[in-house]
Amino acid sequence: MTTPLPRHLRRLPGQNAIVTGASGAFGSATVAVLRHIGVNVVGLDRKPSPGVIACDITDDRQVEEGVAEAVDRLDGDLDLLVHYAGIGPSVDIGHMPDSHAHQALEVNLLGTWRVTAAAMPHLVRSRGRVIVTASLLAGLQLPLAGAYTVSKRAVSAYADCLRAEYGTHVGVTTIYPGFVDTPIHESSRATGASLDGLAPAETERDTVMAVVRAAGAKHPPRDIASTALGTAALHLTRHFPGTTEQIVALQLGLLLTDGAFADAEIARGLHARYGTPHAQTTRS
Repeated sequence: MTTPLPRHLRRLPGQNAIVTGASGAFGSATVAVLRHIGVNVVGLDRKPSPGVIACDITDDRQVEEGVAEAVDRLDGDLDLLVHYAGIGPSVDIGHMPDSHAHQALEVNLLGTWRVTAAAMPHLVRSRGRVIVTASLLAGLQLPLAGAYTVSKRAVSAYADCLRAEYGTHVGVTTIYPGFVDTPIHESSRATGASLDGLAPAETERDTVMAVVRAAGAKHPPRDIASTALGTAALHLTRHFPGTTEQIVALQLGLLLTDGAFADAEIARGLHARYGTPHAQTTRS
């Protein structure tokens, strides 16, 4: 006997969806959940796999062709677009923007923009929904994550503008996950500038289920965090930015004193400004 779906998911079976970053942690899990409840899903990702089309979202032509192929596989209809594709490089925000900063904007912001634009005619026709993944870091200025923070705050602004211009026909929801241990953090860990312990920790399931609930809601929510703690953090960063900055500065000073980023060359200047020891400086 089939267990009936919860009320907030009953609108989803039979819908057609595209998920970007579909081979990644969030994307693959979301695709699996959506398919389980009866949604027809095609993924886009640089790493193709069964049901996932190869697509570099920094390339206009690949996006146009990838979205067109995805919609064709969905028999010409599209009800839901979920954005996960993203990167999280470490940068020194006081230096000239390097290739990592450019790539963060190309993938996180402009990639979201490109895919949405390619899908928009179909979404307008179906009065569908777009779910954009921002981050709690959009309002939580953590050290060495400036490129990611800037790109995710820009993603949030993009979603707001999209809602203002297309909200009569397309629902737009922005999701704000906290720190989830996924491969997106491998690049920052490789430089010794990991954000582990600096942002509210959450699980992959928290984000995936927040997205699925938003997709299934009768009316598309505007901005949602993945957890109760994330909701509190989102409220704090939105309404008390000065207090947030003071908390981050205090926490950062304590962490640097305890040796955070001690082996990260990118953090040499940060340690110098805080007057804390840095392994690279000590050895030189």
